[in-house]
Amino acid sequence: MQICTPQAKVVVPKNATISAVFMFGDSIVDTGNNNNLITLVKSNFPPYGRDFMGGKPTGRFSNGKIPPDFFVEQLGIKELLPAFLDPNLQLQDLIGGVNFASAGAGFDPLTSELVSAIPMSKQLQLLDEYKMKLKCFIGEERVDSIVANGLYIVSAGSDDIVNTYFHTPTRIFDYSVFSYTELLELHAKGARRIGVFSLTPLGCIPSMRTLAGGIKRRCAENYNQMVQLLNSKLSSELHRLNEAFPHARMVLIDIYGLVLDIVKSPRKYGFEISDRGCCGSGLIETGFLCNQWDFLTCSNVSEYVFWDSYHPTENVYKVMVQEKLRKLLVELYS
Repeated sequence: MQICTPQAKVVVPKNATISAVFMFGDSIVDTGNNNNLITLVKSNFPPYGRDFMGGKPTGRFSNGKIPPDFFVEQLGIKELLPAFLDPNLQLQDLIGGVNFASAGAGFDPLTSELVSAIPMSKQLQLLDEYKMKLKCFIGEERVDSIVANGLYIVSAGSDDIVNTYFHTPTRIFDYSVFSYTELLELHAKGARRIGVFSLTPLGCIPSMRTLAGGIKRRCAENYNQMVQLLNSKLSSELHRLNEAFPHARMVLIDIYGLVLDIVKSPRKYGFEISDRGCCGSGLIETGFLCNQWDFLTCSNVSEYVFWDSYHPTENVYKVMVQEKLRKLLVELYS
Protein backbone atom coordinates (compact mmCIF):
# COMPACT_ATOMS: atom_id res chain seq x y z
CA MET A 1 0.00 0.00 0.00
CA GLN A 2 1.34 3.41 -0.97
CA ILE A 3 1.72 5.90 1.86
CA CYS A 4 0.92 9.46 0.83
CA THR A 5 2.66 12.35 2.51
CA PRO A 6 1.27 15.70 1.29
CA GLN A 7 3.99 18.28 0.83
CA ALA A 8 3.83 21.94 1.78
CA LYS A 9 5.30 24.95 -0.02
CA VAL A 10 4.11 23.90 -3.44
CA VAL A 11 3.15 26.79 -5.69
CA VAL A 12 0.13 25.89 -7.79
CA PRO A 13 -0.17 28.11 -10.89
CA LYS A 14 -2.88 30.72 -10.49
CA ASN A 15 -5.26 31.23 -13.38
CA ALA A 16 -8.63 32.93 -13.26
CA THR A 17 -10.41 30.02 -14.89
CA ILE A 18 -7.94 27.26 -15.76
CA SER A 19 -5.72 25.45 -13.25
CA ALA A 20 -4.10 22.96 -15.64
CA VAL A 21 -4.11 21.54 -19.16
CA PHE A 22 -4.44 17.82 -19.85
CA MET A 23 -3.77 16.53 -23.36
CA PHE A 24 -4.89 13.27 -24.98
CA GLY A 25 -4.45 12.03 -28.51
CA ASP A 26 -1.90 11.36 -31.23
CA SER A 27 1.33 12.68 -32.80
CA ILE A 28 -0.09 16.16 -33.32
CA VAL A 29 0.00 16.65 -29.54
CA ASP A 30 2.43 14.00 -28.19
CA THR A 31 5.31 15.75 -26.39
CA GLY A 32 7.37 12.59 -25.87
CA ASN A 33 5.31 9.75 -24.40
CA ASN A 34 6.38 7.41 -27.20
CA ASN A 35 10.11 7.85 -26.56
CA ASN A 36 10.44 4.75 -24.39
CA LEU A 37 7.83 2.60 -26.12
CA ILE A 38 8.66 -0.25 -28.47
CA THR A 39 7.17 1.41 -31.54
CA LEU A 40 8.36 2.85 -34.83
CA VAL A 41 6.27 5.97 -34.27
CA LYS A 42 8.98 8.11 -32.69
CA SER A 43 10.68 11.44 -33.28
CA ASN A 44 13.24 11.72 -30.48
CA PHE A 45 16.13 12.14 -32.90
CA PRO A 46 17.42 14.88 -35.25
CA PRO A 47 16.33 16.77 -37.21
CA TYR A 48 13.12 16.75 -35.14
CA GLY A 49 13.36 19.47 -32.52
CA ARG A 50 15.84 21.43 -34.61
CA ASP A 51 14.37 24.72 -33.38
CA PHE A 52 13.31 23.51 -29.94
CA MET A 53 15.25 25.04 -27.03
CA GLY A 54 18.73 24.63 -28.44
CA GLY A 55 17.92 21.95 -30.98
CA LYS A 56 16.90 19.16 -28.65
CA PRO A 57 14.76 16.33 -30.11
CA THR A 58 12.16 15.47 -27.47
CA GLY A 59 9.64 13.28 -29.26
CA ARG A 60 7.64 16.22 -30.62
CA PHE A 61 6.75 15.65 -34.27
CA SER A 62 7.87 19.06 -35.50
CA ASN A 63 10.87 21.32 -35.72
CA GLY A 64 9.89 23.04 -32.46
CA LYS A 65 6.94 23.49 -30.16
CA ILE A 66 3.55 21.86 -30.79
CA PRO A 67 -0.03 22.78 -29.72
CA PRO A 68 0.15 21.61 -26.05
CA ASP A 69 3.12 23.90 -25.47
CA PHE A 70 1.36 26.89 -26.98
CA PHE A 71 -1.79 26.19 -24.93
CA VAL A 72 -0.03 26.30 -21.57
CA GLU A 73 2.23 29.14 -22.65
CA GLN A 74 -0.58 31.39 -23.82
CA LEU A 75 -2.68 30.59 -20.77
CA GLY A 76 0.23 31.60 -18.56
CA ILE A 77 0.37 28.23 -16.81
CA LYS A 78 3.90 27.11 -17.72
CA GLU A 79 6.29 27.13 -20.65
CA LEU A 80 5.85 23.55 -21.89
CA LEU A 81 3.41 20.69 -21.32
CA PRO A 82 5.52 17.68 -20.26
CA ALA A 83 4.95 14.09 -21.29
CA PHE A 84 3.59 12.11 -18.35
CA LEU A 85 5.82 9.13 -19.18
CA ASP A 86 9.01 11.20 -19.26
CA PRO A 87 11.34 9.35 -16.84
CA ASN A 88 12.83 12.68 -15.77
CA LEU A 89 9.46 14.14 -14.78
CA GLN A 90 9.44 15.59 -11.26
CA LEU A 91 6.42 15.78 -8.96
CA GLN A 92 6.47 19.56 -9.23
CA ASP A 93 6.08 19.16 -13.01
CA LEU A 94 2.70 17.51 -12.51
CA ILE A 95 1.20 20.78 -11.32
CA GLY A 96 -0.34 22.71 -14.16
CA GLY A 97 -1.13 19.57 -16.12
CA VAL A 98 0.62 16.96 -18.23
CA ASN A 99 0.39 15.24 -21.58
CA PHE A 100 -0.91 11.68 -22.04
CA ALA A 101 -0.98 11.66 -25.86
CA SER A 102 0.77 8.96 -27.88
CA ALA A 103 1.84 9.31 -31.51
CA GLY A 104 -0.04 6.82 -33.66
CA ALA A 105 -3.06 6.56 -31.37
CA GLY A 106 -6.66 6.95 -32.50
CA PHE A 107 -10.23 6.78 -31.27
CA ASP A 108 -10.37 3.31 -32.80
CA PRO A 109 -8.38 0.88 -30.59
CA LEU A 110 -7.23 -0.99 -33.69
CA THR A 111 -5.35 2.12 -34.83
CA SER A 112 -3.19 2.15 -31.70
CA GLU A 113 -2.72 -1.61 -31.82
CA LEU A 114 -1.37 -1.50 -35.39
CA VAL A 115 1.62 0.67 -34.37
CA SER A 116 1.92 -0.23 -30.64
CA ALA A 117 0.87 3.24 -29.52
CA ILE A 118 -0.87 3.98 -26.21
CA PRO A 119 -4.61 3.57 -26.88
CA MET A 120 -7.04 6.22 -25.71
CA SER A 121 -8.37 3.88 -23.01
CA LYS A 122 -4.86 3.56 -21.54
CA GLN A 123 -4.31 7.31 -21.81
CA LEU A 124 -7.37 7.76 -19.62
CA GLN A 125 -5.95 5.26 -17.12
CA LEU A 126 -2.79 7.36 -16.98
CA LEU A 127 -4.96 10.25 -15.80
CA ASP A 128 -5.84 8.13 -12.77
CA GLU A 129 -2.12 7.50 -12.14
CA TYR A 130 -1.50 11.22 -12.41
CA LYS A 131 -4.12 12.00 -9.79
CA MET A 132 -2.72 9.37 -7.42
CA LYS A 133 0.83 10.70 -7.71
CA LEU A 134 -0.23 14.29 -7.22
CA LYS A 135 -2.41 13.47 -4.22
CA CYS A 136 0.66 12.09 -2.50
CA PHE A 137 2.38 15.39 -3.21
CA ILE A 138 -0.15 18.13 -2.44
CA GLY A 139 -3.14 16.36 -0.94
CA GLU A 140 -6.50 15.19 -2.22
CA GLU A 141 -8.41 18.45 -1.88
CA ARG A 142 -5.98 20.47 -3.97
CA VAL A 143 -5.78 17.74 -6.60
CA ASP A 144 -9.56 17.58 -6.89
CA SER A 145 -9.58 21.34 -7.45
CA ILE A 146 -6.91 21.13 -10.16
CA VAL A 147 -8.72 18.31 -11.95
CA ALA A 148 -12.11 19.99 -11.73
CA ASN A 149 -10.78 23.29 -13.07
CA GLY A 150 -8.53 21.83 -15.74
CA LEU A 151 -8.83 22.25 -19.47
CA TYR A 152 -8.92 18.92 -21.32
CA ILE A 153 -7.88 18.76 -24.97
CA VAL A 154 -8.34 15.75 -27.25
CA SER A 155 -6.74 15.42 -30.68
CA ALA A 156 -7.29 12.09 -32.40
CA GLY A 157 -8.80 10.55 -35.51
CA SER A 158 -6.20 11.37 -38.16
CA ASP A 159 -4.44 8.04 -37.78
CA ASP A 160 -7.80 6.26 -37.83
CA ILE A 161 -8.28 7.50 -41.39
CA VAL A 162 -4.72 7.22 -42.69
CA ASN A 163 -3.82 3.89 -41.07
CA THR A 164 -7.12 2.11 -40.41
CA TYR A 165 -10.28 3.11 -42.26
CA PHE A 166 -8.94 3.11 -45.80
CA HIS A 167 -7.63 -0.41 -45.19
CA THR A 168 -10.67 -1.65 -43.25
CA PRO A 169 -13.48 0.63 -44.55
CA THR A 170 -16.34 -0.95 -42.61
CA ARG A 171 -14.84 0.25 -39.32
CA ILE A 172 -15.80 3.84 -40.13
CA PHE A 173 -19.36 3.00 -39.07
CA ASP A 174 -18.07 2.28 -35.55
CA TYR A 175 -16.30 5.64 -35.30
CA SER A 176 -18.97 7.34 -33.23
CA VAL A 177 -19.00 4.43 -30.78
CA PHE A 178 -15.25 4.72 -30.19
CA SER A 179 -15.15 8.51 -29.81
CA TYR A 180 -18.33 8.69 -27.71
CA THR A 181 -16.99 6.08 -25.28
CA GLU A 182 -13.67 7.85 -24.71
CA LEU A 183 -15.24 11.28 -24.19
CA LEU A 184 -17.82 9.79 -21.84
CA GLU A 185 -15.05 8.17 -19.77
CA LEU A 186 -13.14 11.44 -19.65
CA HIS A 187 -16.21 13.14 -18.21
CA ALA A 188 -16.59 10.34 -15.65
CA LYS A 189 -13.02 10.98 -14.45
CA GLY A 190 -13.82 14.57 -13.56
CA ALA A 191 -13.27 16.54 -16.76
CA ARG A 192 -15.79 19.37 -17.10
CA ARG A 193 -14.24 21.53 -19.84
CA ILE A 194 -13.22 19.53 -22.91
CA GLY A 195 -12.01 20.81 -26.26
CA VAL A 196 -11.83 18.32 -29.12
CA PHE A 197 -9.78 19.10 -32.23
CA SER A 198 -11.49 18.45 -35.52
CA LEU A 199 -9.52 16.57 -38.13
CA THR A 200 -7.47 18.56 -40.60
CA PRO A 201 -7.76 18.19 -44.41
CA LEU A 202 -5.64 15.05 -44.48
CA GLY A 203 -5.93 14.75 -48.25
CA CYS A 204 -3.74 17.85 -48.51
CA ILE A 205 -0.84 16.73 -46.33
CA PRO A 206 2.27 16.02 -48.43
CA SER A 207 2.29 12.25 -47.93
CA MET A 208 -1.33 11.89 -49.06
CA ARG A 209 -0.66 14.12 -52.06
CA THR A 210 2.20 11.78 -52.96
CA LEU A 211 0.32 8.53 -52.36
CA ALA A 212 -3.18 9.44 -53.52
CA GLY A 213 -3.02 12.79 -55.32
CA GLY A 214 -2.08 11.56 -58.75
CA ILE A 215 0.87 12.58 -60.88
CA LYS A 216 0.29 16.28 -60.11
CA ARG A 217 0.09 15.60 -56.36
CA ARG A 218 -3.19 17.42 -55.88
CA CYS A 219 -5.12 17.19 -52.62
CA ALA A 220 -6.67 13.71 -52.33
CA GLU A 221 -10.33 14.67 -52.13
CA ASN A 222 -11.56 11.22 -51.07
CA TYR A 223 -9.55 11.62 -47.85
CA ASN A 224 -10.89 15.12 -47.29
CA GLN A 225 -14.45 13.91 -47.83
CA MET A 226 -14.01 11.25 -45.18
CA VAL A 227 -12.50 13.83 -42.83
CA GLN A 228 -15.51 16.09 -43.28
CA LEU A 229 -17.85 13.18 -42.62
CA LEU A 230 -16.09 12.27 -39.38
CA ASN A 231 -15.90 15.92 -38.29
CA SER A 232 -19.65 16.14 -38.78
CA LYS A 233 -20.24 12.98 -36.74
CA LEU A 234 -17.95 14.25 -33.98
CA SER A 235 -19.72 17.60 -33.87
CA SER A 236 -23.09 15.83 -33.51
CA GLU A 237 -21.77 13.67 -30.69
CA LEU A 238 -20.46 16.66 -28.78
CA HIS A 239 -23.87 18.30 -29.11
CA ARG A 240 -25.56 15.19 -27.68
CA LEU A 241 -23.05 14.98 -24.84
CA ASN A 242 -23.63 18.61 -23.91
CA GLU A 243 -27.34 17.94 -23.70
CA ALA A 244 -26.76 14.82 -21.60
CA PHE A 245 -24.34 16.55 -19.20
CA PRO A 246 -25.49 20.16 -18.73
CA HIS A 247 -22.87 20.82 -16.03
CA ALA A 248 -20.04 20.12 -18.47
CA ARG A 249 -19.01 21.72 -21.73
CA MET A 250 -17.53 19.89 -24.72
CA VAL A 251 -16.52 22.03 -27.68
CA LEU A 252 -15.24 21.21 -31.16
CA ILE A 253 -12.04 23.09 -32.00
CA ASP A 254 -12.72 23.33 -35.72
CA ILE A 255 -9.36 23.68 -37.47
CA TYR A 256 -10.30 22.07 -40.80
CA GLY A 257 -11.06 25.33 -42.58
CA LEU A 258 -8.10 27.17 -41.09
CA VAL A 259 -5.56 24.52 -42.08
CA LEU A 260 -7.09 24.20 -45.54
CA ASP A 261 -6.78 27.97 -45.99
CA ILE A 262 -3.14 27.89 -44.86
CA VAL A 263 -2.43 25.12 -47.37
CA LYS A 264 -4.31 26.80 -50.23
CA SER A 265 -3.08 30.35 -49.48
CA PRO A 266 0.21 30.01 -47.59
CA ARG A 267 1.47 33.53 -48.35
CA LYS A 268 -1.56 34.95 -46.54
CA TYR A 269 -0.03 33.54 -43.35
CA GLY A 270 3.62 34.26 -44.13
CA PHE A 271 4.54 30.90 -45.71
CA GLU A 272 5.66 29.96 -49.21
CA ILE A 273 5.61 26.16 -49.55
CA SER A 274 2.63 23.98 -48.61
CA ASP A 275 2.73 20.94 -50.91
CA ARG A 276 5.79 19.28 -49.38
CA GLY A 277 7.55 19.13 -46.03
CA CYS A 278 10.88 20.60 -45.00
CA CYS A 279 12.42 17.27 -44.04
CA GLY A 280 14.14 15.38 -46.86
CA SER A 281 12.34 15.52 -50.19
CA GLY A 282 9.21 16.51 -48.25
CA LEU A 283 7.15 14.06 -50.26
CA ILE A 284 6.97 10.98 -48.03
CA GLU A 285 9.37 11.32 -45.06
CA THR A 286 7.89 10.97 -41.56
CA GLY A 287 9.32 9.45 -38.38
CA PHE A 288 12.45 7.40 -39.02
CA LEU A 289 12.47 8.41 -42.68
CA CYS A 290 12.97 11.98 -41.50
CA ASN A 291 16.47 11.75 -40.06
CA GLN A 292 19.71 13.68 -39.65
CA TRP A 293 21.37 11.84 -42.55
CA ASP A 294 18.96 13.25 -45.11
CA PHE A 295 20.95 16.04 -46.76
CA LEU A 296 17.84 17.30 -48.58
CA THR A 297 16.23 18.73 -45.42
CA CYS A 298 15.53 22.43 -45.94
CA SER A 299 17.36 25.25 -44.18
CA ASN A 300 14.52 27.78 -44.47
CA VAL A 301 11.83 26.08 -42.38
CA SER A 302 10.01 29.38 -41.77
CA GLU A 303 8.79 29.23 -45.38
CA TYR A 304 7.17 25.80 -44.95
CA VAL A 305 3.69 24.84 -43.78
CA PHE A 306 4.78 21.26 -43.11
CA TRP A 307 7.84 20.03 -41.24
CA ASP A 308 7.69 16.42 -42.47
CA SER A 309 5.19 14.90 -44.89
CA TYR A 310 2.53 14.64 -42.18
CA HIS A 311 3.08 17.22 -39.43
CA PRO A 312 3.03 21.03 -39.56
CA THR A 313 5.88 23.30 -38.54
CA GLU A 314 6.05 25.10 -35.21
CA ASN A 315 4.91 28.36 -36.81
CA VAL A 316 1.77 26.75 -38.22
CA TYR A 317 0.91 25.24 -34.84
CA LYS A 318 1.34 28.67 -33.28
CA VAL A 319 -1.11 30.18 -35.77
CA MET A 320 -3.60 27.39 -35.07
CA VAL A 321 -3.60 27.94 -31.31
CA GLN A 322 -3.63 31.73 -31.56
CA GLU A 323 -6.58 31.62 -33.95
CA LYS A 324 -8.65 29.13 -31.94
CA LEU A 325 -7.81 29.51 -28.24
CA ARG A 326 -9.83 32.65 -27.55
CA LYS A 327 -12.94 31.24 -29.22
CA LEU A 328 -12.50 27.96 -27.35
CA LEU A 329 -12.36 29.69 -23.97
CA VAL A 330 -15.43 31.78 -24.74
CA GLU A 331 -17.41 28.68 -25.69
CA LEU A 332 -16.20 26.63 -22.72
CA TYR A 333 -16.55 29.25 -20.00
CA SER A 334 -19.38 31.52 -21.14
